[in-house]
Amino acid sequence: MPFITVQKRGSAGLIGLNRPKAMNALTLDMITEIDAALDAFEADDSVDKVILWSHTPGVFSAGGDMRRIRELILAESFEEAETFFRTEYTLNLRIASYPKPYISLIDGICMGGGMGLSMHGKFRIASERAIFAMPETAIGFVPDVGGSFFLPRMSHYSGYWMGLTGARLNGFDAHALGLSTHMTISDSMALVMDELCHSPILGDTIRSAHFSSLTYQTSILSLASFTMCFSRPSLSSIQTCLAASHHEESEKAQKALRSVSPHSLNNTLSLLQLGARSSLKVSLEREFGLAKQAIRHPDFAEGVRAVLIDKDHKPNWQSPAIAAPKQGCFD
Repeated sequence: MPFITVQKRGSAGLIGLNRPKAMNALTLDMITEIDAALDAFEADDSVDKVILWSHTPGVFSAGGDMRRIRELILAESFEEAETFFRTEYTLNLRIASYPKPYISLIDGICMGGGMGLSMHGKFRIASERAIFAMPETAIGFVPDVGGSFFLPRMSHYSGYWMGLTGARLNGFDAHALGLSTHMTISDSMALVMDELCHSPILGDTIRSAHFSSLTYQTSILSLASFTMCFSRPSLSSIQTCLAASHHEESEKAQKALRSVSPHSLNNTLSLLQLGARSSLKVSLEREFGLAKQAIRHPDFAEGVRAVLIDKDHKPNWQSPAIAAPKQGCFD
């Protein structure tokens, strides 16, 4: 089976992610095949919407194929690695302005490049099994694929928390914070797809009897009590605020900030702060500049080794640690 499937069903063009052994990690070929499918569906007047989905139960996409990028880095094939990121970011930008409704069905893990494929589309339908994350700092990289655009626009500075620490949000909290536009249960995903394929989209809304109607999650209010620490202007002031917080998640956030690449943390905070007032196009251009730097910095290859290859989670970062926070005060 190919890694990308393309078909028509009813009035919908379907693009399926189908690389189960790698959790649908995106290769350059997969990205170009998705782009080609968008070309074909845009030109086909019988297609009035595009649906991106996954053949793999419990997984949408775990991101880009960072193992392959590391191989290119070790071979000093930097231009080929740059081509991957340039092509991926170009697709992200295209999705944001695609002329037909672009719908993602997210029924599992959606990280990194998976968020780049979904967040810029018009509709994102997630299930209770959906898990969203931007874990790039753990591999010595930065939140890319437009993450510097959509993360700082999340409420309560929760996007800064996600981008700096790699924190995960599940389907319900993610919906409350706007990562998904609609929610359903996993068992209804196939029914939702069938409805979408055979029903016209009227205006800017989509409807299904299988969509859940959720009230505001009280857990978001709890999260906000410490994610507001990420509104602080510097890493040291964020850490100081977290150290004074009594929320159970603040200790996890502090631990994550101590364990991920210090080089990536510095770049990520600047990236998010600039992205908060930049267009998607400018944000992606800025991310590409940092991606070119990151693939030439030793922390990236080391982070991929520690997290994805050896899986010892004991990276030997080559960048200096962030200064320890002050205790018991806010600055």
